[in-house]
Formats: sequence, structure tokens, C-alpha cells
Amino acid sequence: MSEVLEVLEVLEVLEVDVVVVGGGPAGEVAAGRCADRGLDTVLVEQELVGGECSYWGCIPSKTLLRPGDVRAAAARVPGVGAGAPPDVAAVLAHRDAMTSSWDDVGQQRWLADHGVRLLRGTGRLAGPRRVEVAGGPAVTARRAVVLATGSPAVLPPVPGLADVRPWDNRSATAAKEVPRRLLVLGGGAVGLELAQAFRRLGAAEVTLVEGADRLLAREEPFAGDQVRDAFEAEGIAVRLGARLTAVRREGSDGPLRATLDTGEELAADEVLVAAGRRPRTGDLGLETVGLEPGRPVEVDDRMRAAGVPGEWLYAVGDCTGLAPLTHMGKYQARVAADVVTGRDTRDRASRDAVPRVTFTDPQVCAVGLTAAQARERGLTVRVVDVDTGEVPGSYVLGEGLSGTTRLVVDDAAGVLVGVTITGSGVQELLHSATVALVARVPLADLAHAVPSFPTVAEVWLHALEAAGI
Repeated sequence: MSEVLEVLEVLEVLEVDVVVVGGGPAGEVAAGRCADRGLDTVLVEQELVGGECSYWGCIPSKTLLRPGDVRAAAARVPGVGAGAPPDVAAVLAHRDAMTSSWDDVGQQRWLADHGVRLLRGTGRLAGPRRVEVAGGPAVTARRAVVLATGSPAVLPPVPGLADVRPWDNRSATAAKEVPRRLLVLGGGAVGLELAQAFRRLGAAEVTLVEGADRLLAREEPFAGDQVRDAFEAEGIAVRLGARLTAVRREGSDGPLRATLDTGEELAADEVLVAAGRRPRTGDLGLETVGLEPGRPVEVDDRMRAAGVPGEWLYAVGDCTGLAPLTHMGKYQARVAADVVTGRDTRDRASRDAVPRVTFTDPQVCAVGLTAAQARERGLTVRVVDVDTGEVPGSYVLGEGLSGTTRLVVDDAAGVLVGVTITGSGVQELLHSATVALVARVPLADLAHAVPSFPTVAEVWLHALEAAGI
């Protein structure tokens, strides 16, 4: 078994069918699917197989959020209460277990079981169908090269920020202790989730700074407003329409002093920068095939790189700039692998039906277009809002549960083009909305999909009744 699992440092066969550059979730799926269908496949990865999501993103962040979610849910149930504060050491130990203590031997085994050969090192294009690996050989692909290089966090050019050892998502999700005072830059999903996680794990002060005038700027406006209200109710300070202009640390390990453009000065022990991500394409050798380095790899609806003749270069996941979400990267990888292996059963890869969840409390779950986005496309839409908490299934879960369920209806077609659901623990409602959008199910037909009683899913009936169905 050890020989089977051994990471290849030098490949005897330098010509293979498929080379996948990047071993995160998208790269794994592409490589595994191609190898399962009989193609000689090599995966090139410089870090841990499993990538950002498994070790520094989705998995550890949701693990850190879970204790606070459970305590908050219990506090809403009469006679139960929130119970004892979380055991931070136990929470961090569970986080370590969920990330396999940042050891990818299990994922190496998965690759070997699927017949994928792993080549450690940084891969970059060196012309058509050719990938060079730092410290290793060059590999030529007979059929396809799939780029799945992901994205790193962005560090804004704020004076002093780079010098104070700022946290990014990796530093935060791998933290060994909870800081007493945490400053968070960025009001997107990453910043919001980690701000609430650390507050509920015992941070005495958490301040979140966002340059826009609302949180979650790409979602429906009410979603960010509801999250802000919840944050402020549990002691998280929110500064909107403010930007960091300077930051310094007192001594080598002293506190931070951050200045906003409003003139306010904030004190913190750590600063988490969650100001977005950029495609990891700057040193990928794109120029050797006629593409611009540092830019997203533009792809067609079958994930083939636009502007590259021969239909041999594909890109999936964050490096395309389309939808920087793990599940969308894996979906794109399935589409690409189907095309590469001759099982192209879809006309296109969907770009509108993008399900997304911000795992705060309340959660923000959405798929498709916001009302504003739909109108920008020239659609005649009708917006239907109902209270997520106004169903018996919500009442039995506890007191004070609320939220909003919004349907964005294309009136001409009689179908949904967008759904947003906010509330506590509502993430499992999103897939039904995704199915409805992807299948373009008429609203009249949705009325016959009867949810069980008493479940929160009954909010679908409320929404359809409000829509006049």
C-alpha cells in the first residue's frame, strides 16, 4: 500500500492523457472523473491535496461556527437555555480532527484508489499541452490540461497592514487561541462567518469594518440588514461605509491601532483581512498560450479556455472568476471532465443557478438572481416576500426565529429566477429552490409539491400563496 500511495517525485512516463494543475476540490473531481473513465491522469499540487476548502476554508470555518450555532439554538428553546460556555480547547481539537491536522494522506489515498498519479510541485504552462513542474519533470497532455489553481486572499494596500502580521482566512481557521479583541476587514461571507464564530467562542470585542454601505453587497439588501441587526444584538460592532487608512502594532507583540477614514481609531489584538480573493493565475504560464497572466481564465459553456485553439485547455473553479464557491468548482469540474471524456451530455454549464450560503446566524441562503439583477437584465419581475419564521415548523424550533423568504418571479415565463431565504438553520431549504430554478418549474406546478407539516419548508406554501398561486 505504501508504494501505491507514494507521491511521485519523478514520472517515468512524461506523456499522459490529462494533466490537472491544482489539487483542491475542483481539481480532485476533474482528475478522479477522467481517471475513472480510463484516461491516464496526473494531478499536480504544490500544497495539500484537498485544497483551501478542506484545510483552511469551508470545513474548519463551519466547524468553528457550529458550537455557537448550537448554543444559540438551545437558548431559543424555553426550558433549555444556552448552557455552559464552549470549551475552546475542545472546539479547536475538533477543528484539527476535521482538517486531519493539515495532513493530506487520506486524500492521497483517494487519488491512488481512483488511479490518479500525484506530482508534488508548482505547475505552470510551458506552451500548448505542456506543463512544467518546479523541481520535477515537464508533462505533456495528449488530450487535455485542466487548470484548477484556485485563489489566494487579497491584501489591500493599506499603510502598515502588511507589517502587522494580519490574519487571512488561513490564519483565522488555523488559530490556536481566541483573541480578546478582533478587528475584521470585509463584510462578505468570510468576514461575517469568522467574526461571529470568534465572538461566540469568547472574543470580548469584535469589530467589523466594511467599505460599502451594507453587508453582503451582492445579495438582497434585506439580507445584510438582518445580519447586521443580529450582530449588533450580540455585541459585534459594525462599521459601514468606512475604510482602513493605516494600522500599526505597538511593539513586536503588542496591540494593534487601526485608523479609519472617518477618523475613528480602533484597538485590537489581531486583524483579519477578508477583503476578497483573486484568481491564482499570475505565475501560471498563461502567456505561453496567448492568455493574460493574473487575469481570470475566460471559459466557454463547456469550461474550455476561450482564445486557445485546439480545445485542449480547460479551467474550473476559482481561477475562472465565475463563482468562487467549492460546490460550483466541483460542478464545473464534472462538466469539464464530461467534455474531455466524450460524455458531454449538457449543452452548457449553468452560470445563473449558483446556490450560496453565508453560514451566519441568521443564515443567508440564495440562488439565482436578486431582484435588482433580474431587472438589470430587462426581465419583468414580481417580488414576493414572506416571513420565514411565520410557520408552525419554525415555532416548534424555538422562540424569536424570523427571517425573510423572497421569490423573484419572471412574470412572463411564470418561473422563479431568484430565491433568497434568511433565518436560523435554513440552509437545507436552498436545494429545493435550486431544483426549481434549474428545472424552470412553473409556479403552478410548485404548488403541488407539498411540504411535510410541521417543517420550516412550509414557507414555500406561504410564498406561493402570497404570489397568488
